Amino acid sequence: MTDLTIDLPDADATRAFGLALARDLRAGDLVMLTGDLGAGKTTLTQGIGTGLGVRGQVASPTFIIARVHPPLADGPYLVHVDAYRLGSLDEVEALDLDASLDESVTVVEWGQDLVESLAEDRLEITIERPRGGLGVPAAGADEPDDGLDAPEAGVRHVTVRAVGDRWADFERAATALRAAVVEAAAASGDPDAPVGTDTGRPDARALAADPSAEK
Repeated sequence: MTDLTIDLPDADATRAFGLALARDLRAGDLVMLTGDLGAGKTTLTQGIGTGLGVRGQVASPTFIIARVHPPLADGPYLVHVDAYRLGSLDEVEALDLDASLDESVTVVEWGQDLVESLAEDRLEITIERPRGGLGVPAAGADEPDDGLDAPEAGVRHVTVRAVGDRWADFERAATALRAAVVEAAAASGDPDAPVGTDTGRPDARALAADPSAEK
């Protein structure tokens, strides 16, 4: 197993991290996201969806458990799962996720100790938010929005654990992930943010507006 730890200063950096990660994802990959309510799991998944170039808005799938986003062009489907209300392996098996795993990138929020059996090779991503951060459910909602767009949300501390032979070369991907966060911080206009070198990768905001820019 290989670990990467990195700090994400805001929502743009979180989405840029997901976008950069998407460049290394392919059909059959499983990504597990762990973190408190409002930690930024869905925000990161939005970046993955942008990077994969899939159709539809990536949002919390809490009330329908799973959403399937087909690709706009060539590429894998994105299956976005929220296991927040699933309490047993039997409930996970009822979703029949393994039936679509081979042709999709499957991202599971709250999947720890529930979906590891789906794939020996996977990425386990833990997002920690500062105490006292956002995470208060909106009126009528059981799970809060990410809250990362608010300045007071604070820096997120992210740990990525790469498990299995599929990710034997994860250190190369980790370098690109770090660079993407540096670029996002520089683009935010933060005078204290480090300025990275131009890697030729599309800007996260441009990709959000036009996913085809990644193709």
